[in-house]
Amino acid sequence: MKIDNIVYARPQTGLASADVVYAIEVEGGLSRFLAVYDSNHLPSGGKIGPVRSARESDLPILEQYGKVDFAYSGALSVFLPVLAAADIYNTSPDKDGAAFSRDDSRNAPYNEYLNPTKVLGDFPNTVAAKDIGFRFGTAPAGGVPTATATARMPSASFTFTWDAGRGEYLIAMDSRDAATTDGGALGAPTIVLQKVAETTSPRGFHDVPDQLSPYAPTVGGGQAVVLRDGNSYTGTWSRPNDAATTSFTFNGQPMPFHPGQVWIVLTPQ
Repeated sequence: MKIDNIVYARPQTGLASADVVYAIEVEGGLSRFLAVYDSNHLPSGGKIGPVRSARESDLPILEQYGKVDFAYSGALSVFLPVLAAADIYNTSPDKDGAAFSRDDSRNAPYNEYLNPTKVLGDFPNTVAAKDIGFRFGTAPAGGVPTATATARMPSASFTFTWDAGRGEYLIAMDSRDAATTDGGALGAPTIVLQKVAETTSPRGFHDVPDQLSPYAPTVGGGQAVVLRDGNSYTGTWSRPNDAATTSFTFNGQPMPFHPGQVWIVLTPQ
């Protein structure tokens, strides 16, 4: 599902329960999340959000997972036919309004939330979890001790600071410690800074007048820095075509992630 990350949308709810969190550049150089959940790791409060609109970069990422339930709160009118034709179950409010609600304590549009149990019940044919190319296991030799690392987009930044007590990299966004309403300080045991050839919309979409929408390509290859266990591993990522999964390597071998949540920041190279 798409989760907002503008300052007015923070702190988010349910983000810490995601299996994988992608941070993606959107208009104005800001960031937005594409979070992937499975039915065994839903937030205990039954609420995720704030939900925001889909973007062109989302569909190639989701193609690796198969035909998933994709929850979002809208899209550009010219993008709607693309979404309708995509290999997803469209679970926007137009299709399953009862799965969404508003929090009156927040201002719109930063106050829409999803009940994931409801949407999974209404769209039960979402694909089973499958291999998307990630590998998990013991860290390899050769890591560089890394207490902190920062990834930047034009108008957003993510800083990751190692916390040995938690066994996670704690997350700060735009120089402020990140937290969720239901999970406290935000952190993850594996952070991937995936360098991508950031460009503009292949379809010529505009989120604002006279400015093409950003687009983060996730097919191809490039550098990837993996943070885990207090060390960094500079290697590569590769995805040869739309139908392929993404592999991450270090010293020519598959790079294992630490079991647990994975954050992937699609960082302009």
